[in-house]
Amino acid sequence: MAYMDGITCICDNGRTLEDHRPIVGDDVISGIYRKAAALQGKRILHVNSTYQSGGVAEMILSLVPLMNDVGIRTQWNILTGEGDFFVITKNFHNALQGQAIHFSDAEKDLYLKTNECFSGQMTIDHDLVVIHDPQPLPLIRFYEKTQPWVWRCHVDLSNPDPGLWEFLKNFVLDYDRMVISHDEYRRRGMPMEQWICRPAIDPLSEKNRDLTDAEIADLLEKYGVPTDKPLITQISRFDKWKDPEGVVDVFLRVREHVDCRLVLCGSMAPDDPEGWEIYRSVEEKAREFIETGDVILITAEDHLLVNALQRVSCVILQKSLREGFGLTVTEGLWKGRPVIASRVGGIPLQIQDGETGFLLEATDIDGFAWRIREVLENPELGERLGRAGKEYVRQNFLITRLLSDYLEMLSAELGVQNT
Repeated sequence: MAYMDGITCICDNGRTLEDHRPIVGDDVISGIYRKAAALQGKRILHVNSTYQSGGVAEMILSLVPLMNDVGIRTQWNILTGEGDFFVITKNFHNALQGQAIHFSDAEKDLYLKTNECFSGQMTIDHDLVVIHDPQPLPLIRFYEKTQPWVWRCHVDLSNPDPGLWEFLKNFVLDYDRMVISHDEYRRRGMPMEQWICRPAIDPLSEKNRDLTDAEIADLLEKYGVPTDKPLITQISRFDKWKDPEGVVDVFLRVREHVDCRLVLCGSMAPDDPEGWEIYRSVEEKAREFIETGDVILITAEDHLLVNALQRVSCVILQKSLREGFGLTVTEGLWKGRPVIASRVGGIPLQIQDGETGFLLEATDIDGFAWRIREVLENPELGERLGRAGKEYVRQNFLITRLLSDYLEMLSAELGVQNT
């Protein structure tokens, strides 16, 4: 569970490293204990802008208790700000992913002022600080830096708006390390190490743990999701980069040949003020099919529902136009379901085309529709893809691997030698 105590997120999900041993094996668990041995008692701080909704918060929510469990005293603080601040930083997010946006001096001043005000609420006396994404990036300017600071950027930096990048780079240059998800996100002219750390999911979280048939049935009944037709599902925020309107176009192509149902499920994050605007656009586009029950839009923040939807879906989509990594792809693969996704960002790191899922160009509506039909009409193909995808995630994208990576990074930044 997680709850806020002022600016600090208290998370104790009751899971320990040992709970993961049956899933990942003895060698992985023993390796983590060895890496953690020399870091006992070190104090680490994570800072981001929300404790709910989205893969970043979910990773931190699972990572922090595990770090504490292996002897590293780890804290998680949440940047607070007014509504205008999150409008500005959402536009930062869009601009970092390639959209051309002009930012006024007043907007930049509010961005800095919010971070300055927040800095007065928080004492930083930890051994290392990890700042996630652009929202709290300038915090480093408002402290006397006495420890390593790491900037963990989770978004696609392959083609950022040049003006915004020049503005943000002034703060990034103060950091000791920049952590990214993909080699293509490296930025030229940065003197610090740009270290690749791939995201991961927690297989024991509410979103990913095994569910009984009864649990699944109860959740689907609660949210009004029938299973009398094959389900095609995309789990994502209602965000332009996730292209929910394009998903509706794909569904309409498929439905010409196969009687099926589309579910679009995405919670509304407090740091994403564009969500309802995108939702209303999708609602208008799909109105006819929403009224017949063949398109279902869900905005609930319910991880068990996401889990259930992924497990009963015949096909899981991720038709992103830009994607930092795409943990919803990881989640779908972990459920053993066939995933069809865009060839963008970190998705190709997870899907080996034709082996663990299918990859297509993001705008290829007909290609998406064809692959969906192929899976719906050949269930054994979906089963084969699902089995291979789940094993690939087990080996590469679980939270234990992320913890191991963080321990290596901490050792390097703190000058600690592993035994």
